[in-house]
Amino acid sequence: MGNANETRTRLLETAIQLIWHSSYHQVGVNEICKKAGVTKGAFYHHFDSKADLFYDAGHYYWKQTLGELDHVVSPTYTPLQQLDNLIEMIIDRQQNDPYADELEVSGCPIFVAGGQVGSSEDKVIQCSRELSDEVLKYNTAIVRSLKDQGFLNGDPDVDQVSRLMHQYIQGLLIYGRVFNSLDVVRNDLREALYRIIDLKQEYRTLEETNPSSIPARASA
Repeated sequence: MGNANETRTRLLETAIQLIWHSSYHQVGVNEICKKAGVTKGAFYHHFDSKADLFYDAGHYYWKQTLGELDHVVSPTYTPLQQLDNLIEMIIDRQQNDPYADELEVSGCPIFVAGGQVGSSEDKVIQCSRELSDEVLKYNTAIVRSLKDQGFLNGDPDVDQVSRLMHQYIQGLLIYGRVFNSLDVVRNDLREALYRIIDLKQEYRTLEETNPSSIPARASA
């Protein structure tokens, strides 16, 4: 049982790494098996197809993120600190992701692949949509707290603002990946999110309220 679980984990992690560095369509089952050091028979023992592998790999990757996100929105932090935690976490993941290797900005393999396949792979699209919904829960919690405690201008639609945050973050990470520059992300992320959520001007001077609040990523 132990060996079977180890084989499955190697396949999940290899799929994330290869697809991240190339594209969903360019990476085949043979390459994944070779990189993972497993046979095709072992692959098909665990997964019916590459799309099934990707779906499970996406959720495997998501589980590695949950602890960080739960920490980000911990009630021990104020809403402003939670927002700052989220910004620091996004940057930290680009700096320290074990799957990224030489990429200075790796983005998110799940959403990148979801955009690559169009409508041709239902499982890939399903994974991207499901994980987007999960991310939005955390954005929504932060935005709702900011709104309820009077940090935002006007009467924003919390759900819409949360979606705009998510869309901007994913787009910025792709842009940063194109230039392979974390500075591209770092320079614009905070100011853009302040504008998207329409944070009141007097609170926009917040600078790294908790620079050490996000725990270091555990290596996979």
